[in-house]
This record gives sequence, structure tokens and C-alpha cells, in this order.
Amino acid sequence: MKEVVIAGYLRTALSRSRPNEPARDWFCRMRADELLAKLLPELIKRTGIPAEAIDDFLVGCATAVGEQWAYGGRIPIFMANLPHTIPAKFVDQQCGSSMAGVQIGFMEIAQEFADVVLCAGYEHMTRVAMGMSNVEKGLLAPNMTLFLSPEYQHWDIMTSMNMGLTAEKLTAQSKIARKEMDHWGARSHQLAAQARSQGFFKDEILPIEAVQADGTVLRVDTDQTVRDDATYEGMAELKPAFKKDGAITPGNASPLNAGATAMILMSKETAKKRGIRPLATIRSIGFAGVDPTIMGAGPVPASRKALEKAGLQAGDIDFWEINEAFSVVALNCIKELGIDPDKVNAMGGGIAIGHALGATGVRLIGTLARILNVKGGRYGCANACVGGGQGVATIIEKESYDW
Repeated sequence: MKEVVIAGYLRTALSRSRPNEPARDWFCRMRADELLAKLLPELIKRTGIPAEAIDDFLVGCATAVGEQWAYGGRIPIFMANLPHTIPAKFVDQQCGSSMAGVQIGFMEIAQEFADVVLCAGYEHMTRVAMGMSNVEKGLLAPNMTLFLSPEYQHWDIMTSMNMGLTAEKLTAQSKIARKEMDHWGARSHQLAAQARSQGFFKDEILPIEAVQADGTVLRVDTDQTVRDDATYEGMAELKPAFKKDGAITPGNASPLNAGATAMILMSKETAKKRGIRPLATIRSIGFAGVDPTIMGAGPVPASRKALEKAGLQAGDIDFWEINEAFSVVALNCIKELGIDPDKVNAMGGGIAIGHALGATGVRLIGTLARILNVKGGRYGCANACVGGGQGVATIIEKESYDW
């Protein structure tokens, strides 16, 4: 198979979504596909390839209803004024959607069905809220309401739609204490704030001029949810969010967010021919299914599959990007795979940076590739839990240039 490299990566900042207080979201007046349409031409320009060279476009979103419906992935292409000759696919694997797009693009290029693939993801959790509210609004397919019927009694599936309750179950099963999760939540903010102050995120975020609710214009170039003042003591004071006696709180779980991400993949030989210096080479992928009521366990089997296919052990991985949908997801992965915590989410994670569902997979891989280049590691593994009981993982290797 052909070697596949990450030739370019770019994202918007992630705003803080508040469905009940939309004016507080920096992107409240912009749709998710508008954000992506600003991102795509700039990434193509920065990577240095003609748009006509793109063989496929893969875009992921977890809630593709209402304004986030992508017409089979074509709407972002039209909005970005890209050539109509670029075919598209829409990918839904919930929180793993854009990583699944990268995995499909990787396979297309590796097996020589494509040479250059543009992968992306977007989500706006203020304008298109997640969860059962969409059923009530009639935005989801009618068959979703069948799970509410006593005739079907798929209570496991209904429970799995409340991500907080699945995290509570994983917490009980893994015996990970709330104290550990609160420490991890504070760590996420502290590392992200430090990385931001050092300018790490500047090279991956495209500033966006966004009209605010009051009509003023704000240059959005930093993630809205990173806190400079986060402490363990502050996290410990927060009340449980999903169960009266639960352990999951707003401090050890990811917020709601809006944003877009994009990445260009190509064969290594094409990158060399065009003089493009890639961020990394994709070495392996993994995906797995688990009990939907403990969906946060998904990254473990997915990572094991990716490691096996790459001929690597967990100890061979220099840096990990484990999506912090909840602290317990990262901590469970660390525990089950025997990972050094210092190698995980070195620039902060989703609790601080944010988790814009369908956009997250590309961010994990892209940020990880940049970490490998900045910190000098060789191998990296990005993984995420997925709503409905799944996990996705991608292993990359820092590229050594011989051109």
C-alpha cells in the first residue's frame, strides 16, 4: 500500500455553546458550515496544492439535521467555492465522525483509489443542540422515537443517549475516584492555558471575524472554554451533573462547543513531488464497538487494534491525544493500556479546549501531529469514545524528510 501523509491541518477556535443562552456563544450568528467554508480555501492555500487536485472530500458531523444537513457532503464544497468536480461523502460516527473521515481517506489513498483527500468536520452545539430535544423538534428520523415505546423497550439504547450516565457507569465499573477525575479536569485547563500562552495553538487556528449578538464584531482566534484560573479545589466544589450522588461534573467533563476542522491527506510520493513537508505519516487505524451504556470504554479496544496492526505496543507511543469527553475516559484508557499520564494530552484536552463532536477527530490527529513535531516524539496515537458504544483510534509517525 502507498504511504499516506498529513500534508496540512487547520481549524477554527472552538466557541462555548449555550443552547439556552445563545448570545454568549462567540459563533452564535454563524452556522457550522459557514465556519468550515472559511477554513477550506485557506487550508488548501497554505498546503500549496490546487483545489483541482483533490480527489475526494469527506466531512463529518454528529448531528446532521436542520442547518447541519450537508447534502451528502456537497454543501461545504459549494459554500467554499471549490470546484464542482470534487466528489464528497458525509460521515456520521458521532464523536468519531471526522476521525472516521480521515480513516476512510487514508484507505482510499493507501489503496490507490485517490491521491489527495480533503477531510473535515463541523458542529454547532448552540444552533443545533444534541440529544432528545431534536426528536421533540422533529429534526431526527421518526424511528428514533420507537426507542421510547414500551413495545421495543430498548432501554439500553435510550440510556446510551445520555452521555453523562454512560460516564457514570464507566466510573463505577473502573473504580476511578472523582478526586482523580477532578485533578485531571484541572490539569486539562492548566496545560491548555500554558500552551495558549506559549502560542502553541496559534499555528493551527484560523482567526474568524464573527458578528456577536449585539452586532459588534469579534476576532475569534482562541478557544473560548480554556480557563487560566482552573484549580482542583474549584473542581471539587462542583455538584454532580447527571446523578444526585454521581461523580461527573461540569469540571471533569467536556463543555458544549462550536467549530470546524480540516485536514489534507496525500500519498507520500505526491508530497515529495510537490515539495510539501508533511506533519506526519498515518501508520494504522482502529475502530471497535462496546456496550452502548459504557461508551467511554471504546478507545481501549480501538487503540489495541490500531497498535496490533502497526506492530507496536502502548509503550512505544510517545504522545497520546485521548478525547476528554469525560475525565474518566482518558483515565480508564491510561489504566487499561498502562500509559504514562505525562504522555497524554500534553497541551490540554477536550475538557478545556472543547469537544465540538463531529469536528473533534481531525483536531485530535492534527494537534497530535503538531505535538510530535514540537516535542520531538516519533509515534502518536489519537483516540476517542463514540456515542452509541464505539471507539476510534489513529496512529501516526513523525515524518523524516528526505527531500
